[in-house]
Amino acid sequence: METSNYTIKEITATTAFEVRHPVLREGKPIESCHFAGDDLPTTFHLGYYTNEQLVGVVTLMKNNHAEINRKHQYQLRGMAVLTNFQKRGIGDALVKKAEQMILARGGMFIWMNAREIAVRFYEKLGYEKHGTPFTIPKIGLHFVMIKSLE
Repeated sequence: METSNYTIKEITATTAFEVRHPVLREGKPIESCHFAGDDLPTTFHLGYYTNEQLVGVVTLMKNNHAEINRKHQYQLRGMAVLTNFQKRGIGDALVKKAEQMILARGGMFIWMNAREIAVRFYEKLGYEKHGTPFTIPKIGLHFVMIKSLE
């Protein structure tokens, strides 16, 4: 872990934009950070704070993938860690906390559309590729990745 002086807590979608924007939507309008479903009561957002500075975020939405027949699915979206804080275990900690919280909410399965550069990160956490890769215009190659929490 980067430091022992950290906390992971629930945050609002708007707060998540503080990290989503520079990491995932750099050069685009701040409005591009808003995801459909960000404000649903079944969606939650986590923030990783080190020395009271927000440095990492992740969003979890109760959302079924159209091609996956599993109950109680959550979609992981907007995973981002500020560049200067990457490769310090912050992303790992956020995903593991998200998995715990999904289980506590009755979720049993997680899926995401992972950017090509993030595939190895998720594989190390036990996620597997599912289906064929696809391209999101102006963002790049993505893979659906899945993990059962049962």
